[in-house]
Amino acid sequence: MALSTARSFLSEAGYGEQELDANSALMELDKGLRSGKLGEQCEAVVLFPKLFQKYPFPILINSAFLKLADIFRLGNNFLRLCVLKVTQQSEKHLEKILNVDEFVKRVFSVIHSNDPVARAITLRMLGSLASIIPDRKNAHHSIRQSLDSHDNVEVEAAIYAAASFSAQSKDFAAGICNKISEMIQGLATPVDLKLKLIPMLQHMHHNASLASGSRELLQQLVNSYPSTPMVIVTLHTFTQLAASSLIDIPKQLQLLLQYLKDDPRKAVKRLAIQDLKLLAKKAPHLWLRDNTQTLCECALGSPYTSLKLGMLAVLSTLSGTIAIKQYFNPGLGSASVPLRLTDLVKLAQECCYHSNLAVAAHGVGVLTNIAISCPDQDIVQLEQDTVLGVEALLTLCCQDSSPGAQACLKRTLTSLVCLLKSRPHLSQSAVEFLLGQLQTSCDEARALVCHALAAIASHLPVLGDGMLGALVDLYRVACHSSTDRQQELLVSLATVIFVASQTSLSAEVKLVIKQQLQNVANGWTVYRIARQASRMGCHDLSSDLYQSLRTRVASEHFYFWLNSLKEFSQAEQCLSHVEDGNYSAAMSAIAEALRSYQKGVASLTAASTPLSPLSFQCDFVKLRIDTLQALSQLVCTCNSLKTSPPPAIATTVALGSGSELQRCGRISMQMKVSMDEFKSLAARYGDLHQSSFDADYATLRNVELQQQSCLLVSHVIEALILDPQTASFQEYGTLGSVQTQSEYERRMMSVFNHVLEEVEGLSKKHPPVSYLHTGCLCDAVIALLKVPMSFQRYFFQKLQSTSIKLALSPSPRTPSEPIPVQSSQQLSLKVEGVVQHGSTPGLFRKIQSVCLNVTSVLQSKTGTDLKIPLDTKTNEIEQRVEPHNDYFSTQFLLNFSVLGTHAVAVEASVVDESGIEWKTGPRVAVSVKSLEDPYSQQLRQQQQQQSGAQPAPQRSVYGRF
Repeated sequence: MALSTARSFLSEAGYGEQELDANSALMELDKGLRSGKLGEQCEAVVLFPKLFQKYPFPILINSAFLKLADIFRLGNNFLRLCVLKVTQQSEKHLEKILNVDEFVKRVFSVIHSNDPVARAITLRMLGSLASIIPDRKNAHHSIRQSLDSHDNVEVEAAIYAAASFSAQSKDFAAGICNKISEMIQGLATPVDLKLKLIPMLQHMHHNASLASGSRELLQQLVNSYPSTPMVIVTLHTFTQLAASSLIDIPKQLQLLLQYLKDDPRKAVKRLAIQDLKLLAKKAPHLWLRDNTQTLCECALGSPYTSLKLGMLAVLSTLSGTIAIKQYFNPGLGSASVPLRLTDLVKLAQECCYHSNLAVAAHGVGVLTNIAISCPDQDIVQLEQDTVLGVEALLTLCCQDSSPGAQACLKRTLTSLVCLLKSRPHLSQSAVEFLLGQLQTSCDEARALVCHALAAIASHLPVLGDGMLGALVDLYRVACHSSTDRQQELLVSLATVIFVASQTSLSAEVKLVIKQQLQNVANGWTVYRIARQASRMGCHDLSSDLYQSLRTRVASEHFYFWLNSLKEFSQAEQCLSHVEDGNYSAAMSAIAEALRSYQKGVASLTAASTPLSPLSFQCDFVKLRIDTLQALSQLVCTCNSLKTSPPPAIATTVALGSGSELQRCGRISMQMKVSMDEFKSLAARYGDLHQSSFDADYATLRNVELQQQSCLLVSHVIEALILDPQTASFQEYGTLGSVQTQSEYERRMMSVFNHVLEEVEGLSKKHPPVSYLHTGCLCDAVIALLKVPMSFQRYFFQKLQSTSIKLALSPSPRTPSEPIPVQSSQQLSLKVEGVVQHGSTPGLFRKIQSVCLNVTSVLQSKTGTDLKIPLDTKTNEIEQRVEPHNDYFSTQFLLNFSVLGTHAVAVEASVVDESGIEWKTGPRVAVSVKSLEDPYSQQLRQQQQQQSGAQPAPQRSVYGRF
């Protein structure tokens, strides 16, 4: 019963349980550990990793590991093995053990057992703990002693522990190196044991002399033991040691290439290729031209397809790095060879038409990288060869539905897209070829070809119109069933159509899409297509699709979510009918859009749940509403120049105040308010951007564009009306040169540049305010409204999830009770935190450090009102800590010399690898009550008594005056 309670607690998915619940689960597991049945004890042990995942803070983890150490000390070997597996699974939590000495003492006591299996499990346990006890001499001695054991199980465990400690401890590695060398070179050591001992030498890289000695030993082993298993293990250890020490990589490259070239055994050649690929990823800048040339010669002369594929994979990795530059640009004194005559180009051209699709795909990749990175006088011919090779390979891959062929197709299409981005003049023929392949390809290949077409059309939008007709014709006849492949093809084709149409779908295209969706599409496919339409700005279609989906979901939260999306699409659709110069229609469109947006916000709020609060979506939509209201108010303000012209005394007021702007009457103050409103909106967009750590790059760029549009409008108001003399356009001069990534960004940048050109031509003319100025402002508003809003991926889908959980100590007994502290002392506040990730941590950005900000504010004051310096009334401290294994801890020293209740707040933010700070939260608050210490209280009471005991002064005649 106890274990079932703990299991039900630990099986819940969400975070946020209180400490009491975690302690209760630990108590339930402890009951299982103390059970007399072996099965219940084992079940309790294996539940501990889930407990650590639920509550990953040191207090509970320390208690749990001490209980596990007791089980390890007193239980049988099977229980010890279970504890060992739990320890290995919970490696990231080991550093949170507070009583390391006590924990190791309980575990280490088993090393003196007469049972060699128990000693072996203990050795493996010590090896698993090497990260927290790297320099424990008793553990070092036990490992060294066990290496001489006559029991094979114990020796293998000692080897595992020795390898773990060698990786962590410089002293242990230096001390054990000679012992390992003697065992490897000793004639009495069996060969299979030598094969297990040799990989330990890869950890001997802590200093140059140790690495050099290990390298010499490995070189002797390679020469002395030519058997295949020994050569393979020794060469791989050689490579790992060189990769860690870095200084021996050139020598290792030569050694591996020598074995690849001269050794006839396929297994050795395969190992050499594998290690060469590792070094190509690790240090491509250390590959000399001779190394690459030797690899090309080996590939050209190899009759084995599998080996040629491996060598081409290494060359494919190198061709995308600096190594390709070094190959085609030899140093001084070397004769330059024409591009087409080099062995690398010959090899790539030969492999492009190889019968093995994987070899051909790598050949195309190498040829593409050469064409991209090495411009030369022969580049035109090389481009043609590359395109012909790509087309030939695509023709084959598109007819084959096997997983291997599809992987080759994906790699080839990626190479083609990269080539077209750097050589745009090849795009037209490539797009025509891909459209032709769409007609005859299998369903698996069609989806990949559609992704490639969408990438090309996004980069080169001029090609969109040419492919739209063929895509629509294909959409009519593409799908006949509701299989997963057909559903994926529907989504892919619709995405390409949206990209190619550039946000303006014709009625015919919409009709074709709706008919196909009604015939064969399921609800999830319709939702994915509607989501893509919202991302591409096709809101008229997405609104209809969301409308049709609302009643097909099984949850009211999903209903409200779809209803909110429908309202947002309808709101943006209202803005798409705005026309240039028609200001009254623009006002009506904004009012209609705001009505739909308000309905959508209400539905969005109803769709949120505690596990899915939809905070980004709500903030983004509310900012959009406020932006539309500000734009509407700006148009009204511009119209007020006509509806409420300046009074007759405006000129006299302007002369009296010295401000030329006062001639315009009330519009000047309204414009100032409007400018401040847009600056406030820009700041709020900046806050939203800063809090969206998990957002993808397109979503962040979308938020940046909204922020820039608000800044642009505020700058235009200032430049045209408020301060035309000092306004500068230099900071906006580079907008046209920014590389755009999407159609929405391209259109927004075009609007920005057009508005700036108009304002720059009109500024400093017709002062102070004329109808030309207000007309220019209204035209800028309409130009911004005409760009359809793009709802990017993060609005619908969170691919990366990162959250921080904080724990403060000391903590109050109850949430409402303050922490007592004496005013003469300082409070040591310990802040611990755990970084929690979703299924794909670090997909877009990783946490480099966590910034903790502690502030305290005096809420209520008690006691006498003494004059105390201002800096002692508040605390404001900031620290940065780097999480290790997703855990961090630091302490703050806070001063509460003022008697009373203080509110202490701890706020966390993260800093990514680029040094950018993100306001992710959370914010934790505690209450501290500063009390007067007994000595000061006693001293104050004595002073009061003395002052009260003084005799009263005698009254006299003069005392009255």
